[in-house]
Amino acid sequence: MINIVLSGALGKMGGVIAELVSARNDCRIVAGVDIRVSDFNGQLPIFPIYKSVFDLKEEIDVIIDFSHSSALPDLLTYCKMKELPLVAATTGYAEGEISEIKKAAAQIPIFFTGNMSLGINLLQDLSRRAARVLGEQFDIEIIERHHNLKKDAPSGTAHMLFDSINDEFGNKKYQVHNRNGDLKARRNNEIGMHAIRGGTIVGEHEIVFAGHDEVITLTHSALSKEVFAVGAINAAVFLKSRAKGLYDMSDLLKAI
Repeated sequence: MINIVLSGALGKMGGVIAELVSARNDCRIVAGVDIRVSDFNGQLPIFPIYKSVFDLKEEIDVIIDFSHSSALPDLLTYCKMKELPLVAATTGYAEGEISEIKKAAAQIPIFFTGNMSLGINLLQDLSRRAARVLGEQFDIEIIERHHNLKKDAPSGTAHMLFDSINDEFGNKKYQVHNRNGDLKARRNNEIGMHAIRGGTIVGEHEIVFAGHDEVITLTHSALSKEVFAVGAINAAVFLKSRAKGLYDMSDLLKAI
């Protein structure tokens, strides 16, 4: 039985993960961490919740973080101190924070990807293949849609898709956000990034390859948060027996 600590336990994703883990027989949540626990008015989960990761008392095998990027420094410090694996499932990391994740992976196992959904990672692979085949003859635009409470834009997944496509072009493409006030024709090396926020959209990502007289569109829609929660739980189970290093969904898929 794998003992999991859930960082961000009082958030929406925390609730989904807790419910899904309760139905499994290979892992369990032994504690949670959430800075809001002192003034939380809702029903608390059945496991203990601490305000700080440094207050944890339980025997731990792995930590899943679905909280906020501001929690990262303490999580990395604690996991390195205790030699614990970390599933970094929070979105919206800045470049400097991603750099810290990669540095920490030299000491502990870390699972990090822009999106925990299996379908999104398949979309990532398909977008790379499309870029390879279509080449410079097609313009590329990435459109992402999320609920009206999401704070980061474009999404971490949109950046992940951009990075995968850009890698196929030798990293010579660059992002263009919005086109307000841009009176120039579209440049050849740009990839448009567009963020839409509204309602309760869980997550939609669309990649448009527009060529001469034809358009190819790749789309993924998440219909519930469970797709991300399942991926994070599977990542935690996968990470338990791994050596130090940086892992992503491609490593998990190989192990299935």
